[in-house]
Amino acid sequence: MSSPPSDLVLDLHYWMRLTRTLDNQLIALWKQGRGVGTTFNQRGHEAISVGAGLALDPDDVAAPLHRDLGCFLVRGMSPRRLMANQLGRATGVTGGRDGNLHGCGDLSLNLVGFISHLPQTMPVALGAAMSFSYRSEPRVALTFVGDGSSCTGVFHESLNLAAVRRAPLVVVLENNQYAYSTPLHQQMAIDRLAVRAKAHGMDSDTVDGNDVEEVHRTVKQAVDKARQGGGPTLIEAVTMRMLGHAIHDGAEYVPQTLLDDWEDRDPLRLYEEKLVSRKLVDEDYLARVEEKCREIVADAVDFAESSPWPDPNTVSDRVYAG
Repeated sequence: MSSPPSDLVLDLHYWMRLTRTLDNQLIALWKQGRGVGTTFNQRGHEAISVGAGLALDPDDVAAPLHRDLGCFLVRGMSPRRLMANQLGRATGVTGGRDGNLHGCGDLSLNLVGFISHLPQTMPVALGAAMSFSYRSEPRVALTFVGDGSSCTGVFHESLNLAAVRRAPLVVVLENNQYAYSTPLHQQMAIDRLAVRAKAHGMDSDTVDGNDVEEVHRTVKQAVDKARQGGGPTLIEAVTMRMLGHAIHDGAEYVPQTLLDDWEDRDPLRLYEEKLVSRKLVDEDYLARVEEKCREIVADAVDFAESSPWPDPNTVSDRVYAG
């Protein structure tokens, strides 16, 4: 199996490092009481969101979830806008109407806003994919879903319709071992969630969700197949949610030994070690990238904290239901 081109390798690393840096800062601000809403950490998910996001073309549509910060970034949503959203400022993606990644859509970037209850984003992404088919447009829709969501009716209904219509849809199922506080073995009696696609006549695959190159390669193959009329694909990416469901959740229910095992498979650290061992980068390069990401995130914090609070008179603007 050939290695990816060097520019892609560096892109994969950069976006993972920026995602980790921004994610850590969001947690720090929340703990300092400077955030407005909650925050959802994606430590352990960076390889999935970045690898999948970079597999899309600009005209494709992505519908990320709350643990897919990397996909928001690679699709063009700036750290400034995301940070301002976390701090509830008027310059945030939702104009101060949300205090986290919920609702952070921007159709000018072909990003569909996250629908809080999972997996309700799936039929929305499917609708986008079917519209591409109706208009004979060579575009693909990609969305993410969690392991717990794969037990719901909407998950199966969406897969079934996607398969029947051969829609250009790619679903990345982030198997991170826990649906909030419920471990995998208490949710289902199967080991690999990708098998659920078979019941609907859909292609599926399981990948190491901590290997960004494997994620990118597999998603890219599914995207290319969908673009060429080959129908939808479900990709199960196996990883571990390293913190609680959200920052307020201490996740005491997760065995420490399990976290220790997955910490040894940290996707960012493993990729950096791989790049150094391949002699594609050195430690100085990694340090420069890390410093650059810190500067970008520091600028985002300064921008957000110097931005105005939303005008109370606009509270009902862009609100379509109460």
